[in-house]
Amino acid sequence: MLSAIFKAYDVRGIYGRDLTEEVAYNIGRAFVSFLECKEVVVGYDMRVSSPKLSKAFMKGVNEAGADAIDIGQVSTDGLYFASGFLRKPGVMFTASHNPKQYNGLKFCKAMAVPINENTGLQKIETITEKIQLKNNKNKIKKSGNLIKKNILNDYVKHVLSFIDKNRIKKLKIAVDAGNGMAGKVVPLVYGKLPVKIIPLYFKLDGTFPNHLADPSKYENLKELQQVVKKEKCDFGIAFDGDADRIFFVDENGEIVNSSLISALLAKSVLEKHPNEKIIYNLVNSKIVPETIKKYGGKAHIERVGHSFIKDTMKRIHATFACEHSAHYYFKHNFNADSGIIASLIVCEIISKENKKLSELLKEFEVYFKIEETNFKVEDKVKKIQEIKEHYKKKNPEKIMTMDGISIYFDDWWFNVRPSNTEPLLRLNLEADSKELMEEKKEEVSKVIKD
Repeated sequence: MLSAIFKAYDVRGIYGRDLTEEVAYNIGRAFVSFLECKEVVVGYDMRVSSPKLSKAFMKGVNEAGADAIDIGQVSTDGLYFASGFLRKPGVMFTASHNPKQYNGLKFCKAMAVPINENTGLQKIETITEKIQLKNNKNKIKKSGNLIKKNILNDYVKHVLSFIDKNRIKKLKIAVDAGNGMAGKVVPLVYGKLPVKIIPLYFKLDGTFPNHLADPSKYENLKELQQVVKKEKCDFGIAFDGDADRIFFVDENGEIVNSSLISALLAKSVLEKHPNEKIIYNLVNSKIVPETIKKYGGKAHIERVGHSFIKDTMKRIHATFACEHSAHYYFKHNFNADSGIIASLIVCEIISKENKKLSELLKEFEVYFKIEETNFKVEDKVKKIQEIKEHYKKKNPEKIMTMDGISIYFDDWWFNVRPSNTEPLLRLNLEADSKELMEEKKEEVSKVIKD
């Protein structure tokens, strides 16, 4: 059962079936045993099962001899902030954008350093298994304390430190919280600015009565698009359930590709921090590394996944990093991602430049990129090898095997990479024209399906 819920970056499963209070309790004990820590910061999202699971986890932490610092209901970037601010390891209970029956745990060491399968998750899984096999007969007498701590005021000050508040104009922004944690965090942060928020689904509700908190699926953005146009907003933003990812809609109600936001943020970061290193993942548009270089930065490519991005940020001292999936990472945010910080910087850019979002993005609208497309396959490794052999014959400029396979031609490129959790291959593709993009999408899709 544990192998079903321990993934590459986190723990994720269906509550009551794969992920129970007993499992959470055992993971709490295992986490303390793995880190040999005295304190653990714990946060949780609005899912119905989150309070029960986090309570069981904290009991496990206490009975392993450590204090549990309960920071309550927060966004994932709030938990990362608390880990950095308090200099303690942390665990967040969330299943991000997944449906209501799911829950999970995201882990980090002190200073928000991520824990993935290579840096501790496998060991935590092994220790949890041992605890389960002992059937809890050797329970440790409770010696740790449960400490409640409110970090939200400090969190708000922290995220606002990324902008000059005095430069923010009287903007009007439509915000779709998807009944997720942004409904709690956005009013706290934007209440300090001269910005009018038009709220959509701010009531915290882990049953997601309106739509899934997954803005990467564009059907979930339809209402936001309509509200932006109807209310004549400067732009719209939508968050996923735990509010670490953010998607943008421009003033015309058009959905903005995340690579364009990456390029806009990279340009802004380099204006404040010249000549710095910026990381982009390998399925971002070509415009992202081109923009980094154009504005004097040093572009570094990395594979998809927050733990890889954060590890590389720390190692090379990068100032900013971005992913196609709308994760934006900041050095001064303990190398962690934050949708709120990204939204604030966009507000500052629009205020400073006195231009519409669509105008600001025109500079980066050079290429034509498909939405990430999934294909169900039986043997992911074999299929990637078949794709490589097929395209080797076509004389590509470059073949890269950092994360699945990336194949580059003069006027188009594509990447096919395996899902970490499902029998899926994910296709990203970009071309110099819309016609070529459509043609090549059909071509590569056929190769994957055959």
